[in-house]
Amino acid sequence: MSNPEISLIIPAYNEAERIGKSLVSAKEYLSENFENYEIVVVDDGSSDGTADIAGSAGDFVKVLKLEMNCGKGAAVRKGMLNSTGLFRVFSDADFSTPIYELKKIIEELKSGADVCIGSRAIQPDLIKVHQPFFRELLGKTFNLFVRTFLFSGFKDTQCGFKGFKDYAAENVFSKAKIDGFGFDVEILYIAKIQGYNIKQVPVEWYNDDRTTVSPVKGLKAFIELFEIKRLHN
Repeated sequence: MSNPEISLIIPAYNEAERIGKSLVSAKEYLSENFENYEIVVVDDGSSDGTADIAGSAGDFVKVLKLEMNCGKGAAVRKGMLNSTGLFRVFSDADFSTPIYELKKIIEELKSGADVCIGSRAIQPDLIKVHQPFFRELLGKTFNLFVRTFLFSGFKDTQCGFKGFKDYAAENVFSKAKIDGFGFDVEILYIAKIQGYNIKQVPVEWYNDDRTTVSPVKGLKAFIELFEIKRLHN
């Protein structure tokens, strides 16, 4: 059997309430648009039965497990390196960026991009439900730190909707070390160092108030920015 055209990687931590519905939506969209695909759910040490729910969704879902809660970066890395698709895309479990926006990522990858990232900053009117003011302010401050200390050119590094060609995914994620939310910046930093063609596309986005991102984890990402330079220079 040939490798799938697309691998959809979904990192999940205590997503029992949402993962079932998200997998149904993903299967419907992928079945209609791709002949061959795989969905990879990476359970990040959940305590609410997330892995069991994902595993019961059907044979089209592959479930990988981290024995303890390691962080979104660790979960995405495991999914990317254990997928087999020509195009590998990761998405948040709540589909804050709707699954149908996947077509924008795939079009860019098919047109020559090595990496393509969804952005909420290119076309702000596509943000249909905003985060609370404090979270938006924290995000803008974080991006200012990224542009000041690491690299410019991306006004939104944190949208959880990014795609890679298979060779780029294997190269970038095999070098990645950051387990927390700073991993988005790290993988873009590595991709830039490697000289990959990185494209950005505007995507719809709907904030979900049930986010599992704590303020502490968000603040930790600032510290991880300085780790990135140390790790990759």
